[in-house]
Amino acid sequence: MRDMRDGKSEGLGAAQDAPEHAHNDLQGAELQERGLRQDAAPRTEPAANDGIDRRNFLSCMAWAGTGLLWTMVGGVPTSKLFAATADAAGRAAHGQAGSSFSFVQISDSHIGFNKAANQDVTGTLKLAIDKINGLSAKPDLLLHTGDITQSSKASEFDTAQQVIRSVKAGETFYVPGEHDTATDDGALYRERFGKGTVGNGWYSFQHKGVHFIGLNNVLQIDAMGKLGTEQLRWLKDDLASLSTSTPIVIFAHIPLWMVYPDWGWGTQDGAEALSYLKRFGSVTVLNGHIHQTVQKVEGNIAFHTATSTAFPQPAPGSAAHAGPMVVPAGKLESVLGVTKVRYVARQSHLAIVDSSLADKA
Repeated sequence: MRDMRDGKSEGLGAAQDAPEHAHNDLQGAELQERGLRQDAAPRTEPAANDGIDRRNFLSCMAWAGTGLLWTMVGGVPTSKLFAATADAAGRAAHGQAGSSFSFVQISDSHIGFNKAANQDVTGTLKLAIDKINGLSAKPDLLLHTGDITQSSKASEFDTAQQVIRSVKAGETFYVPGEHDTATDDGALYRERFGKGTVGNGWYSFQHKGVHFIGLNNVLQIDAMGKLGTEQLRWLKDDLASLSTSTPIVIFAHIPLWMVYPDWGWGTQDGAEALSYLKRFGSVTVLNGHIHQTVQKVEGNIAFHTATSTAFPQPAPGSAAHAGPMVVPAGKLESVLGVTKVRYVARQSHLAIVDSSLADKA
Protein backbone atom coordinates (compact mmCIF):
# COMPACT_ATOMS: atom_id res chain seq x y z
CA MET A 1 0.00 0.00 0.00
CA ARG A 2 2.97 2.31 -0.26
CA ASP A 3 3.66 4.58 -3.14
CA MET A 4 7.39 4.19 -3.71
CA ARG A 5 7.62 7.94 -4.44
CA ASP A 6 6.94 8.58 -0.76
CA GLY A 7 9.48 8.58 2.05
CA LYS A 8 10.18 5.59 4.27
CA SER A 9 8.52 4.78 7.58
CA GLU A 10 10.09 2.72 10.32
CA GLY A 11 9.40 -0.99 10.68
CA LEU A 12 6.56 -1.91 8.35
CA GLY A 13 4.76 -4.83 10.01
CA ALA A 14 5.17 -8.12 8.19
CA ALA A 15 6.36 -6.40 5.03
CA GLN A 16 9.30 -4.60 3.48
CA ASP A 17 7.44 -1.55 2.20
CA ALA A 18 4.93 0.64 3.99
CA PRO A 19 1.51 1.22 2.38
CA GLU A 20 0.17 4.51 1.18
CA HIS A 21 -3.06 5.76 2.77
CA ALA A 22 -5.21 8.79 2.99
CA HIS A 23 -8.39 9.94 4.74
CA ASN A 24 -11.15 12.56 4.57
CA ASP A 25 -13.36 14.02 7.28
CA LEU A 26 -16.60 15.99 7.34
CA GLN A 27 -17.56 18.45 10.02
CA GLY A 28 -20.81 19.30 11.82
CA ALA A 29 -21.96 19.37 15.39
CA GLU A 30 -24.17 17.19 17.53
CA LEU A 31 -24.57 14.34 19.95
CA GLN A 32 -26.85 11.44 19.42
CA GLU A 33 -28.88 9.48 21.87
CA ARG A 34 -26.68 6.47 21.16
CA GLY A 35 -23.73 8.02 22.99
CA LEU A 36 -22.07 9.47 19.93
CA ARG A 37 -20.72 12.91 19.18
CA GLN A 38 -21.82 13.62 15.66
CA ASP A 39 -20.75 16.50 13.44
CA ALA A 40 -22.93 16.16 10.42
CA ALA A 41 -26.39 17.09 9.20
CA PRO A 42 -28.31 18.75 12.03
CA ARG A 43 -30.88 16.76 13.97
CA THR A 44 -33.95 18.25 15.57
CA GLU A 45 -33.58 16.44 18.89
CA PRO A 46 -30.52 17.11 21.05
CA ALA A 47 -29.27 14.12 22.97
CA ALA A 48 -29.08 14.53 26.71
CA ASN A 49 -27.58 11.19 27.71
CA ASP A 50 -24.84 10.75 25.13
CA GLY A 51 -22.47 8.53 27.08
CA ILE A 52 -19.39 10.66 26.48
CA ASP A 53 -16.98 11.43 29.28
CA ARG A 54 -16.79 15.17 28.44
CA ARG A 55 -14.41 15.99 31.27
CA ASN A 56 -11.92 13.47 29.93
CA PHE A 57 -12.55 14.52 26.35
CA LEU A 58 -12.03 18.22 27.04
CA SER A 59 -8.96 17.64 29.18
CA CYS A 60 -7.46 15.48 26.46
CA MET A 61 -8.10 18.22 23.92
CA ALA A 62 -6.83 21.01 26.18
CA TRP A 63 -3.21 19.96 25.94
CA ALA A 64 -3.48 20.00 22.19
CA GLY A 65 -2.89 23.63 22.64
CA THR A 66 -4.17 27.01 22.18
CA GLY A 67 -4.82 26.19 18.56
CA LEU A 68 -8.43 25.28 19.28
CA LEU A 69 -11.38 27.57 19.63
CA TRP A 70 -14.07 25.72 21.57
CA THR A 71 -17.71 26.56 21.15
CA MET A 72 -20.75 25.01 22.79
CA VAL A 73 -23.68 24.21 20.55
CA GLY A 74 -26.60 22.79 22.45
CA GLY A 75 -24.21 21.72 25.19
CA VAL A 76 -21.95 19.94 22.70
CA PRO A 77 -18.26 20.93 22.53
CA THR A 78 -17.00 21.47 18.99
CA SER A 79 -13.69 22.76 17.67
CA LYS A 80 -12.65 24.80 14.68
CA LEU A 81 -9.19 25.43 13.34
CA PHE A 82 -8.53 29.06 12.50
CA ALA A 83 -5.51 30.69 10.86
CA ALA A 84 -3.93 32.15 14.01
CA THR A 85 -4.46 29.05 16.08
CA ALA A 86 -3.17 26.82 13.29
CA ASP A 87 0.05 28.81 13.28
CA ALA A 88 0.38 28.40 17.05
CA ALA A 89 -0.22 24.66 16.82
CA GLY A 90 2.34 24.40 14.05
CA ARG A 91 4.98 26.23 16.05
CA ALA A 92 4.26 24.05 19.08
CA ALA A 93 4.68 20.88 17.03
CA HIS A 94 8.01 22.12 15.67
CA GLY A 95 9.13 23.01 19.17
CA GLN A 96 8.61 19.42 20.32
CA ALA A 97 10.32 17.66 17.44
CA GLY A 98 10.93 14.04 18.26
CA SER A 99 8.27 13.91 20.98
CA SER A 100 5.27 14.96 18.94
CA PHE A 101 4.02 15.02 15.38
CA SER A 102 0.85 15.54 13.42
CA PHE A 103 -0.87 13.68 10.65
CA VAL A 104 -4.02 14.24 8.64
CA GLN A 105 -6.88 12.03 7.55
CA ILE A 106 -9.06 12.38 4.48
CA SER A 107 -11.71 9.98 3.33
CA ASP A 108 -14.36 9.08 0.75
CA SER A 109 -13.16 11.08 -2.23
CA HIS A 110 -15.35 9.07 -4.66
CA ILE A 111 -13.46 10.19 -7.76
CA GLY A 112 -15.77 9.45 -10.70
CA PHE A 113 -18.99 10.38 -8.86
CA ASN A 114 -21.01 12.95 -10.81
CA LYS A 115 -24.50 13.47 -9.43
CA ALA A 116 -26.45 16.26 -7.81
CA ALA A 117 -24.73 15.91 -4.42
CA ASN A 118 -21.41 16.98 -6.01
CA GLN A 119 -20.63 17.28 -9.68
CA ASP A 120 -16.96 18.15 -9.13
CA VAL A 121 -15.50 15.65 -6.64
CA THR A 122 -12.04 16.17 -8.09
CA GLY A 123 -12.35 19.87 -7.35
CA THR A 124 -13.33 19.31 -3.71
CA LEU A 125 -10.51 16.79 -3.27
CA LYS A 126 -8.13 19.47 -4.56
CA LEU A 127 -9.59 21.88 -2.00
CA ALA A 128 -8.87 19.35 0.76
CA ILE A 129 -5.28 18.95 -0.42
CA ASP A 130 -4.88 22.74 -0.63
CA LYS A 131 -6.13 22.99 2.95
CA ILE A 132 -3.53 20.49 4.10
CA ASN A 133 -0.83 22.30 2.13
CA GLY A 134 -1.81 25.51 3.89
CA LEU A 135 -1.00 24.16 7.35
CA SER A 136 1.88 26.00 8.99
CA ALA A 137 3.58 22.73 9.94
CA LYS A 138 3.91 19.95 7.39
CA PRO A 139 2.18 16.81 8.68
CA ASP A 140 4.28 13.68 8.87
CA LEU A 141 1.61 11.46 7.35
CA LEU A 142 -1.58 11.53 5.30
CA LEU A 143 -4.04 8.69 5.83
CA HIS A 144 -6.81 8.07 3.31
CA THR A 145 -9.50 5.87 4.77
CA GLY A 146 -11.01 4.53 1.58
CA ASP A 147 -13.52 5.01 -1.22
CA ILE A 148 -10.82 6.78 -3.14
CA THR A 149 -12.88 6.10 -6.28
CA GLN A 150 -16.53 5.66 -7.14
CA SER A 151 -16.22 2.64 -9.45
CA SER A 152 -12.62 1.40 -9.01
CA LYS A 153 -11.75 2.32 -12.60
CA ALA A 154 -8.13 2.82 -13.62
CA SER A 155 -8.88 6.38 -14.79
CA GLU A 156 -10.41 7.22 -11.39
CA PHE A 157 -7.39 5.89 -9.52
CA ASP A 158 -5.16 7.87 -11.91
CA THR A 159 -7.00 11.11 -11.16
CA ALA A 160 -6.95 10.53 -7.40
CA GLN A 161 -3.23 9.76 -7.39
CA GLN A 162 -2.46 12.84 -9.48
CA VAL A 163 -4.32 15.12 -7.06
CA ILE A 164 -3.09 13.51 -3.84
CA ARG A 165 0.50 13.44 -5.08
CA SER A 166 0.63 17.22 -4.64
CA VAL A 167 0.07 17.02 -0.87
CA LYS A 168 2.77 18.45 1.39
CA ALA A 169 2.99 15.56 3.82
CA GLY A 170 5.78 13.17 4.64
CA GLU A 171 4.05 9.98 3.48
CA THR A 172 0.65 8.88 2.25
CA PHE A 173 -1.08 5.66 3.28
CA TYR A 174 -4.35 4.14 2.09
CA VAL A 175 -6.93 1.55 3.05
CA PRO A 176 -9.65 0.46 0.60
CA GLY A 177 -13.34 1.26 0.68
CA GLU A 178 -16.02 -0.92 -0.84
CA HIS A 179 -16.13 1.33 -3.94
CA ASP A 180 -12.43 0.60 -4.50
CA THR A 181 -12.94 -3.17 -4.50
CA ALA A 182 -16.49 -3.83 -5.75
CA THR A 183 -15.77 -4.61 -9.40
CA ASP A 184 -12.58 -6.70 -9.15
CA ASP A 185 -12.27 -7.71 -5.47
CA GLY A 186 -9.66 -5.00 -5.06
CA ALA A 187 -7.14 -6.25 -7.63
CA LEU A 188 -6.54 -2.82 -9.18
CA TYR A 189 -6.45 -1.15 -5.77
CA ARG A 190 -3.81 -3.59 -4.52
CA GLU A 191 -1.80 -3.13 -7.70
CA ARG A 192 -1.70 0.63 -7.01
CA PHE A 193 -1.50 0.73 -3.22
CA GLY A 194 -1.06 -2.78 -1.87
CA LYS A 195 2.54 -3.64 -2.62
CA GLY A 196 4.19 -5.09 0.47
CA THR A 197 0.95 -5.57 2.36
CA VAL A 198 -0.41 -8.77 3.86
CA GLY A 199 -3.38 -10.84 2.68
CA ASN A 200 -5.91 -8.61 0.95
CA GLY A 201 -4.16 -5.40 1.87
CA TRP A 202 -3.67 -5.02 5.60
CA TYR A 203 -0.41 -3.88 7.18
CA SER A 204 1.24 -2.04 10.04
CA PHE A 205 4.14 0.36 10.53
CA GLN A 206 5.87 2.32 13.28
CA HIS A 207 6.25 6.08 13.24
CA LYS A 208 8.00 7.97 16.06
CA GLY A 209 6.91 5.47 18.68
CA VAL A 210 3.32 5.12 17.47
CA HIS A 211 2.13 1.82 15.95
CA PHE A 212 -0.18 2.33 12.94
CA ILE A 213 -2.37 -0.49 11.61
CA GLY A 214 -4.27 -0.33 8.32
CA LEU A 215 -7.13 -2.82 8.03
CA ASN A 216 -9.41 -3.96 5.20
CA ASN A 217 -13.00 -4.54 6.32
CA VAL A 218 -14.71 -4.17 2.94
CA LEU A 219 -14.01 -7.40 1.04
CA GLN A 220 -16.41 -9.61 3.00
CA ILE A 221 -19.28 -7.15 3.30
CA ASP A 222 -22.60 -8.76 4.18
CA ALA A 223 -24.82 -5.89 5.33
CA MET A 224 -21.91 -4.67 7.47
CA GLY A 225 -18.13 -4.63 7.26
CA LYS A 226 -16.11 -7.71 8.14
CA LEU A 227 -12.45 -8.39 8.86
CA GLY A 228 -12.46 -12.18 8.65
CA THR A 229 -10.57 -14.89 10.49
CA GLU A 230 -7.27 -14.51 8.63
CA GLN A 231 -7.00 -10.77 9.22
CA LEU A 232 -8.04 -11.08 12.89
CA ARG A 233 -5.35 -13.71 13.43
CA TRP A 234 -2.77 -11.43 11.80
CA LEU A 235 -3.90 -8.47 13.94
CA LYS A 236 -3.58 -10.45 17.16
CA ASP A 237 -0.08 -11.56 16.19
CA ASP A 238 0.91 -8.05 15.11
CA LEU A 239 -0.03 -6.65 18.52
CA ALA A 240 1.46 -9.47 20.58
CA SER A 241 5.01 -8.13 20.80
CA LEU A 242 4.05 -4.53 21.62
CA SER A 243 4.27 -3.09 25.13
CA THR A 244 1.10 -1.81 26.74
CA SER A 245 2.51 1.72 26.66
CA THR A 246 2.72 1.76 22.84
CA PRO A 247 0.20 4.23 21.35
CA ILE A 248 -1.92 2.49 18.71
CA VAL A 249 -3.67 4.06 15.71
CA ILE A 250 -5.96 1.78 13.70
CA PHE A 251 -7.51 2.99 10.47
CA ALA A 252 -10.05 1.21 8.26
CA HIS A 253 -12.89 2.30 5.99
CA ILE A 254 -16.06 1.08 7.72
CA PRO A 255 -16.36 1.95 11.43
CA LEU A 256 -15.05 -0.88 13.61
CA TRP A 257 -17.76 -0.07 16.16
CA MET A 258 -21.52 -0.12 15.72
CA VAL A 259 -22.48 3.40 14.66
CA TYR A 260 -25.84 2.46 13.09
CA PRO A 261 -26.33 -1.23 12.23
CA ASP A 262 -29.62 -0.60 10.40
CA TRP A 263 -27.61 1.10 7.66
CA GLY A 264 -24.68 -1.29 7.85
CA TRP A 265 -22.53 1.30 9.64
CA GLY A 266 -20.43 -1.07 11.67
CA THR A 267 -18.16 -4.14 11.44
CA GLN A 268 -19.54 -7.58 12.30
CA ASP A 269 -16.39 -8.83 13.96
CA GLY A 270 -15.13 -5.43 15.06
CA ALA A 271 -15.68 -6.28 18.74
CA GLU A 272 -13.22 -9.16 18.42
CA ALA A 273 -10.57 -6.85 16.99
CA LEU A 274 -11.20 -4.25 19.69
CA SER A 275 -10.83 -6.88 22.41
CA TYR A 276 -7.17 -7.27 21.42
CA LEU A 277 -6.61 -3.58 22.21
CA LYS A 278 -7.88 -3.46 25.80
CA ARG A 279 -4.43 -3.84 27.33
CA PHE A 280 -3.03 -0.75 25.61
CA GLY A 281 -3.14 2.64 27.30
CA SER A 282 -3.84 4.73 24.18
CA VAL A 283 -5.80 3.52 21.17
CA THR A 284 -7.25 5.70 18.41
CA VAL A 285 -9.57 4.20 15.77
CA LEU A 286 -10.07 6.24 12.58
CA ASN A 287 -12.70 5.37 10.00
CA GLY A 288 -14.63 6.87 7.07
CA HIS A 289 -17.59 5.45 5.12
CA ILE A 290 -20.40 7.40 6.80
CA HIS A 291 -19.32 10.84 5.49
CA GLN A 292 -19.72 12.64 8.81
CA THR A 293 -17.84 13.08 12.03
CA VAL A 294 -18.85 10.86 14.93
CA GLN A 295 -16.72 10.55 18.05
CA LYS A 296 -16.92 8.24 21.02
CA VAL A 297 -14.56 7.38 23.87
CA GLU A 298 -14.76 4.02 25.62
CA GLY A 299 -12.07 3.57 28.24
CA ASN A 300 -8.72 3.62 26.50
CA ILE A 301 -10.18 3.70 22.97
CA ALA A 302 -11.14 6.89 21.14
CA PHE A 303 -13.25 6.38 18.01
CA HIS A 304 -13.49 8.95 15.23
CA THR A 305 -15.12 8.85 11.81
CA ALA A 306 -14.18 11.37 9.15
CA THR A 307 -16.17 13.53 6.84
CA SER A 308 -15.92 13.03 3.11
CA THR A 309 -14.20 15.21 0.55
CA ALA A 310 -17.04 14.44 -1.89
CA PHE A 311 -20.54 14.68 -0.35
CA PRO A 312 -22.34 14.31 2.98
CA GLN A 313 -24.71 11.56 4.07
CA PRO A 314 -27.70 11.86 6.42
CA ALA A 315 -27.27 11.53 10.16
CA PRO A 316 -28.06 7.99 11.36
CA GLY A 317 -31.81 7.33 11.28
CA SER A 318 -32.67 10.83 10.02
CA ALA A 319 -33.64 9.61 6.53
CA ALA A 320 -35.17 6.54 4.94
CA HIS A 321 -31.73 5.26 3.97
CA ALA A 322 -28.10 6.22 3.66
CA GLY A 323 -26.77 7.81 0.49
CA PRO A 324 -25.47 11.02 -1.08
CA MET A 325 -27.21 14.05 0.40
CA VAL A 326 -27.82 17.24 -1.56
CA VAL A 327 -27.22 20.43 0.43
CA PRO A 328 -28.19 23.99 -0.49
CA ALA A 329 -26.07 25.80 -3.04
CA GLY A 330 -22.98 27.31 -1.50
CA LYS A 331 -23.07 25.04 1.56
CA LEU A 332 -21.25 21.97 0.22
CA GLU A 333 -17.77 22.98 1.39
CA SER A 334 -19.07 23.46 4.94
CA VAL A 335 -19.94 19.75 5.21
CA LEU A 336 -16.75 18.41 3.64
CA GLY A 337 -13.46 18.44 5.43
CA VAL A 338 -10.12 17.30 6.78
CA THR A 339 -9.11 15.79 10.12
CA LYS A 340 -5.83 16.77 11.76
CA VAL A 341 -4.42 14.56 14.51
CA ARG A 342 -1.57 15.48 16.83
CA TYR A 343 0.44 13.09 18.99
CA VAL A 344 2.31 14.33 22.03
CA ALA A 345 4.46 11.89 23.97
CA ARG A 346 3.18 10.88 27.41
CA GLN A 347 -0.38 11.97 26.68
CA SER A 348 -3.09 9.33 26.90
CA HIS A 349 -5.10 10.42 23.87
CA LEU A 350 -4.34 11.99 20.53
CA ALA A 351 -5.77 15.43 19.80
CA ILE A 352 -8.20 15.36 16.87
CA VAL A 353 -9.39 18.54 15.15
CA ASP A 354 -11.90 18.61 12.30
CA SER A 355 -12.09 21.57 9.98
CA SER A 356 -14.42 21.98 7.03
CA LEU A 357 -13.28 22.98 3.55
CA ALA A 358 -15.14 26.26 4.11
CA ASP A 359 -12.92 27.19 7.08
CA LYS A 360 -10.03 29.48 6.31
CA ALA A 361 -6.69 27.72 6.82
